[in-house]
Amino acid sequence: MSTHALILAADSALRTLFAEPRASRPTPMAPTAELELTETERRESVALMRVNHVGEVCAQALYTGQALACKNPSLRAQLAEASREETDHLAWTQQRLNELKGRPSLLNPLWFAGAFVIGYAAGKLGGDKVSLGFVVETERQVEAHLQSHMDLLPAADNASRAIVAQMKADEMAHAQMAQKAGAMELPGPVKSVMQMAAKVMTTVAHRV
Repeated sequence: MSTHALILAADSALRTLFAEPRASRPTPMAPTAELELTETERRESVALMRVNHVGEVCAQALYTGQALACKNPSLRAQLAEASREETDHLAWTQQRLNELKGRPSLLNPLWFAGAFVIGYAAGKLGGDKVSLGFVVETERQVEAHLQSHMDLLPAADNASRAIVAQMKADEMAHAQMAQKAGAMELPGPVKSVMQMAAKVMTTVAHRV
């Protein structure tokens, strides 16, 4: 592992956790005017968007770890492109949290560290096909998770819904990219462990 690669990984961690993320695309806008939220609706939207923000922190860490372990320049470039789109998601969810007068998860450094280790281990121990398999399964689970949030977000919160809908479309594209690049289907037990880990993360981040 080169010093340059380590510096890039450290830079990604610092930018994700401590810098204000900047999106390369405009924030998705709702097709209809935003309605005023009740205090109960606002708190629920904050909790759900905080969970989505944590998911984007983990996505940055996962792609950073995988890129660090990847030896294929073409695949590394694809992972970097996906990571840039995830940065848009990070910025959008952070912006929406600010608008809702909410805060990110206090445990973001922990979430980042865990996802980074998983991404690096998948790429280093399993190779490109396993690493891509993790991308596919992660994005599938995230897509399902975002769909559930479309159902759970208050009906009046059109702004959050617009952001979640675009994120969902992007995650589907990332999964398709990984499949075309030769992703391996992960074993059932691995998928189950990933689902359990995601459940713990989303449950905790909903409150902390």
